[in-house]
Order: sequence, then C-alpha cells, then structure tokens
Amino acid sequence: MGKIPDGIFGGFSGRVGRVVGYQWRGEDLLRRAPRKRPKGSGTEKQLKQRDKFAMVMGFLTPIQDVVGVYFGNKYKSKSRFNLAMSYNLTNAVVEVPPSSFALDFPRVLLTKGGLRGMESGAVVVQPGRILEVNWVDNSGQGSAAADDLVLVIVYSPVQELFQVYDPAALRGEATVQLTLPTYFSGDEVQVWASMISADRKVAAMSSYLGSAIVS
Repeated sequence: MGKIPDGIFGGFSGRVGRVVGYQWRGEDLLRRAPRKRPKGSGTEKQLKQRDKFAMVMGFLTPIQDVVGVYFGNKYKSKSRFNLAMSYNLTNAVVEVPPSSFALDFPRVLLTKGGLRGMESGAVVVQPGRILEVNWVDNSGQGSAAADDLVLVIVYSPVQELFQVYDPAALRGEATVQLTLPTYFSGDEVQVWASMISADRKVAAMSSYLGSAIVS
C-alpha cells in the first residue's frame, strides 16, 4: 500500500491495472487489486452451492412479481425475493446423484403470510387445456374472507415457463376453470395456489396442488 503524494498526478480512486486507489481518513492511498478467481474455481462444496443458488434464482426470477410482493415481510436488508430465495434454497432443493440438483416441487413455497390458506385444494385436468381448481370455502375461519383473491401459479418444467392467474377467482367461489395457453399442450405442469386479501396487503402460505398433464 502506498500513499499518493500531492503533485501533478493528484489523488485518484478506482482501479488502474493491478492497482486500486482509494481514500482513507482523508489520505489518498494505493493497494494491490485482488486477483480474480478463474471461472469454476472453489471447493466442491462452494461449487455445489453456486449451482443450487443459480437453479433457484432461475426458477424464481420469472415470478418475482409474485414472490417479491407476497413472500413474508421485509427483514432489515432482505427483500421478500431474498427471503423466498433463502427459504427454497434451504427447504426445496434435493441432490440428484452424482452431481446435480432438482427442485422438490411439493416443498416449494411461493407465497408466505398470516392469511388463512386454501383448504383441501385440488386440481383436475379437463379437455381443451382447462385446469379445474377446487377448494373448500373456509370463509369466516380466522382471517379468511369470501372476497379474498385466489392466486394460481402453473409451471411447465420442460419449457421452464410459468402461467400466473392473479386473481383466478374469489375464496367464496370454491372452484374455477382456467384455460392454459396452447403451448402448454401435452406438458406435465406443477400447480400452486394461494390466497391474497382483497386489499392485497396480506398473503397466505402457498399450497402445492400437484402435477397434471395438460390435454
């Protein structure tokens, strides 16, 4: 580390070659820039963690408008999206031997909150790319209200595509039929549902409804 004397060059900040200039306690200083790690470097554990992180990030990013709004409450510097990342990294990733990872879809959580969730949710495939979602109307139980919004999220692992229905229906309706796009035809899809308060301020824990083959 070397000081930069006053003179024609003056002080500078930032990186020039292998040198970084910065200020500390009012003095202009130099230090050697750290070497960049070669791509793929790190211990086996570190590489595995990077692979897991990249997989979960790639899965959640397309629906950040959902998890970034309805997943818990912001905590200090952690956004709702960060909280969703952390939860699913810890709870919804399984190792597939010898060296890869996969999402355990029944354990994936996409919304999280104190609202009463969907009771006895189920999904049935109907001809014409229709998903029929049914549940028990539990309005009046705890915080549940008949006008709570039903959020349905459909995911095609083969295409890595989501279809979000927000809102799909109201809690009090107890059933809804949703038509999927044509490009979902023949795909096996994963389905989640949740409840959102009418003012969209509170969400429920999402429920995994299962998989279905679109016909």
